Amino acid sequence: MAQQPLLTLKSVSKSYSGVQALSDVSIETFAGEVHCLLGDNGAGKSTLIKTMSGVVHPTSGDIMWEGQPVTLDSPKEAQELGIGTVHQDVGLIPMMSVARNFFLANEPTRGWGPFKRIDMSQANGVSIDAIRAMGISRDIDPDQVVGTMSGGEKQAIAIARAVHFGAKFLILGEPTAALGVHESEVVINLIERTKQRGTGILLITHNPTHALAVGDRFTVLTQGRVVDQFKRGERDQIMDLMAGGRRLAAAE
Repeated sequence: MAQQPLLTLKSVSKSYSGVQALSDVSIETFAGEVHCLLGDNGAGKSTLIKTMSGVVHPTSGDIMWEGQPVTLDSPKEAQELGIGTVHQDVGLIPMMSVARNFFLANEPTRGWGPFKRIDMSQANGVSIDAIRAMGISRDIDPDQVVGTMSGGEKQAIAIARAVHFGAKFLILGEPTAALGVHESEVVINLIERTKQRGTGILLITHNPTHALAVGDRFTVLTQGRVVDQFKRGERDQIMDLMAGGRRLAAAE
């Protein structure tokens, strides 16, 4: 029996005041797989993220979740279904601690009525356990201010938070952008570990080497259109039509 897709786009188009951002885009994503979306600046990747995460409605086409048609009216509705999004800036508050960022707006509490307060002991323990489960080996203090942490560690917090709060499908927007080689390796390992937990992932990137390191399926987007789709092992090189037919060499 064929595996049922998680999030599916069928012939999705999106236009803004006559400007066509997406044209007839169809994508299937699956649990425990990384689907890499490749495209240069202006390819339509940002619009696609917004469509999948409930920020904007498609002009035409269908969105399906676990085989059923859905209308995503807001990011909150997408999150309630199990669709999590981690943007390039990870959405953390630099001057707040690890534990407070992890549970932001979802803090565990103790007591009742006027005596209710945040249960920091539980918040500290759960947040650190979840981050360690992502493969971060360094001892992290739950009281550490997030702004003092590395890019890879910030990604770990954001991904661990999304998975902890029920994300079955995770949209990662350019997670290795502006990171050095070592920090990029940390993030690639995070993605691999998250995939192994059974989470479906859409990895948006302009870096073919990072895509090839973890990708199971690939979609190449150019000027809002799908120009190529394939599975791992079906191409010797990734065909990059993002800028008029350049080829992105495969990782050595």
